[in-house]
Amino acid sequence: MTVVGHMTSMTPMTYAEALNDALRHEMRRDDRVIVLGEDVAVYGGIFGVTKGLLDEFGPGRVVDTPISENGIVGAAIGMAMSGLRPVVEIMYSDFLCLALDSLANAASVYPFVSQGKVNIPLVVRTQGGPGNGAGPQHSKSLEQWTAHLPGIHTVMPSDAADAKGLLTAAIRSDDPVVLFEHKALYATEDLVPDGEHVTPLATARVLLEGTDVTIIAMSGMVRHSLDAAASLSAAGVHAEVIDVRSLRPLDTETLVASARKTGRVVVAAETWMRYGPTAEIAAVIAEQAFEDLRAPVARVGALAVPYPASPRLESAALSGSHDIVRATKRLMATELTRCHPIKARDRG
Repeated sequence: MTVVGHMTSMTPMTYAEALNDALRHEMRRDDRVIVLGEDVAVYGGIFGVTKGLLDEFGPGRVVDTPISENGIVGAAIGMAMSGLRPVVEIMYSDFLCLALDSLANAASVYPFVSQGKVNIPLVVRTQGGPGNGAGPQHSKSLEQWTAHLPGIHTVMPSDAADAKGLLTAAIRSDDPVVLFEHKALYATEDLVPDGEHVTPLATARVLLEGTDVTIIAMSGMVRHSLDAAASLSAAGVHAEVIDVRSLRPLDTETLVASARKTGRVVVAAETWMRYGPTAEIAAVIAEQAFEDLRAPVARVGALAVPYPASPRLESAALSGSHDIVRATKRLMATELTRCHPIKARDRG
């Protein structure tokens, strides 16, 4: 079924199907686009994202690789430097650790050290996020690692439409892009624009307008934030919900404007809070919107423990909509006391 909107026809798709649609569209449009990674060809990817691509595009463009993450990314960098546009899948973001040498010491710096003569049009797709009992080695959210690197874009789609739009934009970018997909979102379904759909890489999205508090979230926490906003609305608190979408570049203009509008901010991410995206965003808000804040910036994230495999323990380690509601209610009961400079005539 295709649903026709005002300008663009829309089709219900799962998050995984939308990613597949983006890959298929771009591979048809540009024969320089190559897909490679563990099990992406014959098996179609562990979550089915590359299913059917081998049949349409053949083994020369859809390539199964050995289990060697640094080798996969290193080979893809060479392809990118040679004029191709490789799309790599690293199965689980936990194992980006093994590819950090290629990402940090090659992909992010070659355009700089070559004085702009070399571009690296590389996309690294990887799965992150806890919530399905995959344990401490298959559940990490390590987006803060790549977002720390100048020269690499880091994006996190939270629904099917953005999964298609951000992956399309990533493939067309001349810079390396790491796209973090959330394992728990693959089966979720939304309306997705048919045909070409491009979402700019550096734009946050205001999902819900509000006046009392700004909830800034990313990836899987976006849906929790919308649930929290619904609960808060029933209590008379009108929350503005923003999907970050891109950690690097960060759309500070949208985030700061909302913080100035509401005066209270909650930043929510599934990953650990120390040195993570919630810390960076809170710092940006404090630096650029301090005079408009009515309370300190609050943060919501996971407990500082490896993610347990036990579903009950994993659930206890994670944050959800109830934590966002609780943090917001604390903010609503807080009012900053301003310290004003002492006037010259008041000095004794």
